[in-house]
Amino acid sequence: MLSILMPVYNERATLASAVKAALNVDYPCEIELIVVDDGSTDGTRELYPSLTDDPRVKIHMHERNLGKGAAIRTAATAAIGDYVIMCDADLEYSPTDIPALLVPVIAGQAEVVYGTRTFGSHNAYSYAYVLGNKGVTTLANVLFNCYISDLETCFKLIPAALYRDLDIRETGFGMEAEVTGKLLRRGFRPYEVAITYRARSREAGKKLAWRDGVEALWILLRERFAPRHA
Repeated sequence: MLSILMPVYNERATLASAVKAALNVDYPCEIELIVVDDGSTDGTRELYPSLTDDPRVKIHMHERNLGKGAAIRTAATAAIGDYVIMCDADLEYSPTDIPALLVPVIAGQAEVVYGTRTFGSHNAYSYAYVLGNKGVTTLANVLFNCYISDLETCFKLIPAALYRDLDIRETGFGMEAEVTGKLLRRGFRPYEVAITYRARSREAGKKLAWRDGVEALWILLRERFAPRHA
Protein backbone atom coordinates (compact mmCIF):
# COMPACT_ATOMS: atom_id res chain seq x y z
CA MET A 1 0.00 0.00 0.00
CA LEU A 2 1.06 3.57 -0.73
CA SER A 3 0.36 6.32 1.81
CA ILE A 4 0.01 9.76 0.25
CA LEU A 5 0.79 12.43 2.85
CA MET A 6 -0.93 15.78 2.21
CA PRO A 7 -0.05 18.71 4.52
CA VAL A 8 -2.59 21.54 4.34
CA TYR A 9 -2.39 25.12 5.53
CA ASN A 10 -4.87 27.70 4.23
CA GLU A 11 -5.62 25.93 0.94
CA ARG A 12 -9.37 26.52 0.67
CA ALA A 13 -9.12 27.38 -3.03
CA THR A 14 -7.34 24.18 -4.07
CA LEU A 15 -7.89 21.49 -1.42
CA ALA A 16 -11.01 19.84 -2.88
CA SER A 17 -9.42 19.69 -6.34
CA ALA A 18 -6.16 18.34 -4.93
CA VAL A 19 -7.92 15.56 -3.00
CA LYS A 20 -10.02 14.63 -6.02
CA ALA A 21 -6.96 14.58 -8.27
CA ALA A 22 -5.03 12.34 -5.86
CA LEU A 23 -7.91 9.86 -5.54
CA ASN A 24 -8.71 9.67 -9.26
CA VAL A 25 -5.28 8.42 -10.35
CA ASP A 26 -5.00 4.81 -11.56
CA TYR A 27 -2.39 3.49 -9.13
CA PRO A 28 -0.74 0.06 -9.44
CA CYS A 29 -1.44 -0.57 -5.73
CA GLU A 30 -3.84 0.30 -2.94
CA ILE A 31 -3.53 3.79 -1.49
CA GLU A 32 -4.56 5.88 1.46
CA LEU A 33 -4.62 9.68 1.49
CA ILE A 34 -3.70 11.17 4.85
CA VAL A 35 -4.59 14.85 5.05
CA VAL A 36 -3.18 16.87 7.95
CA ASP A 37 -4.63 20.34 8.42
CA ASP A 38 -1.91 22.42 10.02
CA GLY A 39 -4.08 25.01 11.76
CA SER A 40 -5.81 26.57 8.73
CA THR A 41 -7.66 29.82 9.39
CA ASP A 42 -9.03 30.69 5.92
CA GLY A 43 -12.10 28.45 5.95
CA THR A 44 -10.30 25.35 4.71
CA ARG A 45 -11.64 23.37 7.67
CA GLU A 46 -15.18 23.87 6.49
CA LEU A 47 -14.41 21.62 3.51
CA TYR A 48 -13.46 18.46 5.37
CA PRO A 49 -16.96 17.03 5.94
CA SER A 50 -17.41 16.89 2.15
CA LEU A 51 -14.09 15.07 1.63
CA THR A 52 -14.60 12.05 3.86
CA ASP A 53 -17.01 10.04 1.71
CA ASP A 54 -14.09 8.05 0.28
CA PRO A 55 -12.80 5.56 2.89
CA ARG A 56 -9.27 6.05 1.57
CA VAL A 57 -9.22 9.58 2.99
CA LYS A 58 -8.10 10.10 6.58
CA ILE A 59 -8.01 13.57 8.11
CA HIS A 60 -6.01 14.82 11.09
CA MET A 61 -6.04 18.29 12.62
CA HIS A 62 -3.40 20.46 14.24
CA GLU A 63 -4.99 23.04 16.49
CA ARG A 64 -2.37 25.61 15.50
CA ASN A 65 0.11 26.06 12.67
CA LEU A 66 3.22 23.99 13.40
CA GLY A 67 4.81 23.85 9.93
CA LYS A 68 5.00 21.50 6.95
CA GLY A 69 7.52 19.20 8.60
CA ALA A 70 5.28 18.79 11.64
CA ALA A 71 2.28 18.01 9.44
CA ILE A 72 4.24 15.39 7.50
CA ARG A 73 5.45 13.86 10.76
CA THR A 74 1.84 13.49 11.95
CA ALA A 75 0.84 11.95 8.63
CA ALA A 76 3.81 9.56 8.52
CA THR A 77 3.07 8.39 12.06
CA ALA A 78 -0.51 7.56 11.07
CA ALA A 79 0.42 5.92 7.74
CA ILE A 80 -0.11 2.19 7.33
CA GLY A 81 1.33 1.90 3.82
CA ASP A 82 4.61 0.26 2.85
CA TYR A 83 5.72 3.47 1.13
CA VAL A 84 5.00 7.14 1.73
CA ILE A 85 5.04 10.07 -0.66
CA MET A 86 4.41 13.75 0.05
CA CYS A 87 1.83 15.57 -2.06
CA ASP A 88 1.04 19.22 -1.41
CA ALA A 89 -2.51 20.52 -1.66
CA ASP A 90 -1.64 23.56 -3.79
CA LEU A 91 -1.82 21.82 -7.21
CA GLU A 92 1.77 22.75 -8.13
CA TYR A 93 2.43 19.02 -8.50
CA SER A 94 0.23 16.58 -10.41
CA PRO A 95 -0.69 13.31 -8.64
CA THR A 96 -0.90 11.72 -12.11
CA ASP A 97 2.91 11.56 -11.98
CA ILE A 98 3.00 9.38 -8.86
CA PRO A 99 2.60 6.01 -10.67
CA ALA A 100 5.76 6.79 -12.67
CA LEU A 101 7.70 7.06 -9.40
CA LEU A 102 6.41 3.63 -8.37
CA VAL A 103 7.71 1.94 -11.54
CA PRO A 104 11.40 1.62 -10.47
CA VAL A 105 10.33 0.43 -7.01
CA ILE A 106 8.06 -2.26 -8.41
CA ALA A 107 10.82 -3.29 -10.84
CA GLY A 108 13.27 -3.67 -7.95
CA GLN A 109 15.53 -0.91 -9.28
CA ALA A 110 15.21 1.54 -6.40
CA GLU A 111 14.12 2.05 -2.81
CA VAL A 112 13.94 5.84 -2.82
CA VAL A 113 12.59 7.79 -5.80
CA TYR A 114 12.47 11.56 -6.32
CA GLY A 115 10.22 13.35 -8.80
CA THR A 116 12.52 15.82 -10.55
CA ARG A 117 11.18 19.11 -11.87
CA THR A 118 12.40 20.77 -15.06
CA PHE A 119 12.07 24.53 -14.75
CA GLY A 120 11.15 26.70 -17.72
CA SER A 121 9.71 30.14 -18.30
CA HIS A 122 6.19 28.72 -18.29
CA ASN A 123 6.36 26.92 -14.95
CA ALA A 124 8.95 28.65 -12.74
CA TYR A 125 7.90 31.03 -9.97
CA SER A 126 10.95 33.28 -10.34
CA TYR A 127 14.61 33.26 -11.31
CA ALA A 128 15.62 33.70 -7.66
CA TYR A 129 13.53 30.70 -6.62
CA VAL A 130 15.04 28.45 -9.30
CA LEU A 131 18.55 29.70 -8.55
CA GLY A 132 18.04 29.07 -4.85
CA ASN A 133 16.86 25.51 -5.49
CA LYS A 134 19.87 24.86 -7.72
CA GLY A 135 22.20 26.33 -5.10
CA VAL A 136 20.84 24.14 -2.30
CA THR A 137 20.93 21.07 -4.55
CA THR A 138 24.51 21.83 -5.65
CA LEU A 139 25.67 22.10 -2.04
CA ALA A 140 24.13 18.70 -1.28
CA ASN A 141 25.98 17.21 -4.25
CA VAL A 142 29.29 18.69 -3.11
CA LEU A 143 28.88 17.74 0.55
CA PHE A 144 27.82 14.15 -0.11
CA ASN A 145 29.75 13.54 -3.36
CA CYS A 146 26.65 12.59 -5.32
CA TYR A 147 24.48 13.97 -8.09
CA ILE A 148 20.83 14.74 -7.61
CA SER A 149 18.85 17.25 -9.66
CA ASP A 150 16.14 18.62 -7.38
CA LEU A 151 16.56 18.43 -3.60
CA GLU A 152 13.51 20.55 -2.80
CA THR A 153 11.00 18.49 -4.79
CA CYS A 154 7.87 17.59 -2.87
CA PHE A 155 7.59 14.19 -4.55
CA LYS A 156 9.85 11.97 -2.45
CA LEU A 157 8.84 8.30 -2.48
CA ILE A 158 10.39 6.53 0.51
CA PRO A 159 9.75 3.25 2.37
CA ALA A 160 7.55 4.14 5.34
CA ALA A 161 9.77 2.36 7.85
CA LEU A 162 12.84 4.18 6.52
CA TYR A 163 11.13 7.55 6.65
CA ARG A 164 10.12 7.06 10.25
CA ASP A 165 13.63 5.86 11.11
CA LEU A 166 15.09 9.08 9.71
CA ASP A 167 13.38 10.82 12.63
CA ILE A 168 12.84 14.13 10.84
CA ARG A 169 12.78 16.94 13.38
CA GLU A 170 12.50 20.06 11.25
CA THR A 171 8.98 21.39 11.60
CA GLY A 172 8.98 23.77 8.63
CA PHE A 173 10.11 23.64 5.00
CA GLY A 174 13.58 22.68 6.24
CA MET A 175 12.32 19.10 6.45
CA GLU A 176 13.06 18.73 2.71
CA ALA A 177 16.77 19.35 3.26
CA GLU A 178 16.83 17.21 6.39
CA VAL A 179 15.24 14.25 4.58
CA THR A 180 17.72 14.43 1.70
CA GLY A 181 20.73 15.06 3.94
CA LYS A 182 19.94 12.05 6.10
CA LEU A 183 19.27 9.81 3.11
CA LEU A 184 22.51 10.80 1.39
CA ARG A 185 24.51 10.36 4.58
CA ARG A 186 23.14 6.82 4.90
CA GLY A 187 24.23 6.07 1.35
CA PHE A 188 20.84 6.23 -0.35
CA ARG A 189 21.01 7.78 -3.82
CA PRO A 190 17.50 8.67 -4.99
CA TYR A 191 16.36 7.34 -8.34
CA GLU A 192 15.06 10.34 -10.28
CA VAL A 193 11.95 10.45 -12.46
CA ALA A 194 10.89 13.52 -14.46
CA ILE A 195 7.60 15.09 -13.37
CA THR A 196 5.43 18.02 -14.37
CA TYR A 197 5.29 21.17 -12.27
CA ARG A 198 3.34 24.42 -12.26
CA ALA A 199 4.51 27.03 -9.78
CA ARG A 200 1.93 29.35 -8.31
CA SER A 201 2.53 33.01 -7.48
CA ARG A 202 2.93 34.65 -4.09
CA GLU A 203 -0.52 36.16 -4.59
CA ALA A 204 -1.96 32.69 -5.17
CA GLY A 205 -0.53 31.49 -1.88
CA LYS A 206 3.09 30.41 -2.40
CA LYS A 207 4.71 30.29 1.03
CA LEU A 208 8.42 29.56 0.42
CA ALA A 209 10.75 32.53 1.03
CA TRP A 210 14.48 33.22 0.69
CA ARG A 211 14.98 32.47 4.38
CA ASP A 212 13.92 28.88 3.72
CA GLY A 213 16.79 28.53 1.25
CA VAL A 214 19.32 29.83 3.77
CA GLU A 215 17.92 27.45 6.38
CA ALA A 216 18.23 24.53 3.95
CA LEU A 217 21.93 25.28 3.43
CA TRP A 218 22.54 25.23 7.19
CA ILE A 219 20.61 21.97 7.62
CA LEU A 220 22.65 20.24 4.91
CA LEU A 221 25.90 21.32 6.58
CA ARG A 222 24.59 20.13 9.94
CA GLU A 223 23.59 16.72 8.60
CA ARG A 224 26.87 16.23 6.75
CA PHE A 225 29.08 16.96 9.74
CA ALA A 226 26.90 15.82 12.65
CA PRO A 227 28.63 13.26 14.91
CA ARG A 228 27.86 9.68 13.99
CA HIS A 229 26.09 7.65 16.63
CA ALA A 230 27.69 4.42 17.74
